Amino acid sequence: MTTAIFVLFGSFGLMMLIGVPIAFAIGIAATLTFLLFMGFDQSMFIVAQQMASGLDSFTLLAIPMFILAGNIMNRGGIARRLIELAKVLGGRLPGALVHVNIIANMLFGSISGSAVASAAAVGGVMAPVQKREGYDPAFTTAANVASCPTGLLIPPSTTLIVYSLITGGTSIAALFLAGYLPGILMGLSLMVVAGIISKKRGYPVVPRPSLTEALVAARDAILPLGLIVIIMGGIVGGVFTATEASAIAVVYALVLALVWYREIRLRDLPRILIDSAVTTSIVLLMIGCSIAMSRVMAFGGIPGAISGFMLGLTDNPYMILLVVVFILLVIGTFMDMTPALLIFTPIFMPIMNDLGIDPVHFGIIMTINLCVGICTPPVGSALFVGCSISGVSIAKVLRPMMPFYAVLIAIVLLVTFVPEISLFLPRLLLGY
Repeated sequence: MTTAIFVLFGSFGLMMLIGVPIAFAIGIAATLTFLLFMGFDQSMFIVAQQMASGLDSFTLLAIPMFILAGNIMNRGGIARRLIELAKVLGGRLPGALVHVNIIANMLFGSISGSAVASAAAVGGVMAPVQKREGYDPAFTTAANVASCPTGLLIPPSTTLIVYSLITGGTSIAALFLAGYLPGILMGLSLMVVAGIISKKRGYPVVPRPSLTEALVAARDAILPLGLIVIIMGGIVGGVFTATEASAIAVVYALVLALVWYREIRLRDLPRILIDSAVTTSIVLLMIGCSIAMSRVMAFGGIPGAISGFMLGLTDNPYMILLVVVFILLVIGTFMDMTPALLIFTPIFMPIMNDLGIDPVHFGIIMTINLCVGICTPPVGSALFVGCSISGVSIAKVLRPMMPFYAVLIAIVLLVTFVPEISLFLPRLLLGY
């Protein structure tokens, strides 16, 4: 057991340090660990078999579909229309353009399902305007980076779909509903911090829009936001599954961007399809390799051993949850969200089962913890994208990020130790 743990995590850590792509690092570590128990031919066969069978899932079809829908929305002028609505909603607050940025990330992230896409699309539009109005670029970049992960909690979220697959069928409808309140709470908390800082610095408000301007902004944004209503209404109402909803999202996004807004043309579709295929292949390769790693961990009894060790330290569920939160926050600083979710969910799930933690609640705990990680160095994808879009170095952004980090960690703890924040809507609407 000790040897298996050492070989699995030691080889994985070593390959990460020398720069091996994470999907290959996971697959090689799984293969090396299998070699402890069986021959080379058997090990290679089982790893390949587990990768193939793990990806043979109807639920997983939702991931490429939602990625494609998000890419179509990205190119279809949706971000600009949502920003206009955000100006109506947050324009009268101190530091109006920062609030607009945060609200737009919440709206656009919930449609695209990608923190990186949200940071790029919203940040790309907002950064020049904010700079022109006298905002500190480091501060606005920090607000953009900190708020872009809200879309990973507010559905539709491919992260929650992956979690459902790992745990063997946790209700996607319940997970989607469970993400709303934590995601909104995260966004509103960031707005409070941004408002306090903006008021101290004397940042301006946006001029009050006329009734006509407000109605035009609402009209232009209502169709993109209608996608969320259709998806969630259909899933919660039992009209279609999450996978079927993803196909509907693609058709809806195509009609909106190609026919209604006419912001993309037929000749743009091949590039959008190729980009979506590349992103999908990266995600699915990581999922396949991580499933092989999960199999070798189960074969070697590693999750049970770790569970027994942690439960042997203390029987206080709050202390164990605190340890899990700490580990996830540390893991998130050097591992991207999807592989971290795939590797550590099977390790921590037996512990949560022993403690009686609801799997839907734990899915939100995992997601919100790892959301913080994509905003932190050295591997924070949202941090790198946000800084590259604004042209501000990471070193300059880290200091204004500190108040946002503090509030993000506070929200993580609040969501972790108050399960009703996550479970209220699933219980209310689904009788979960």
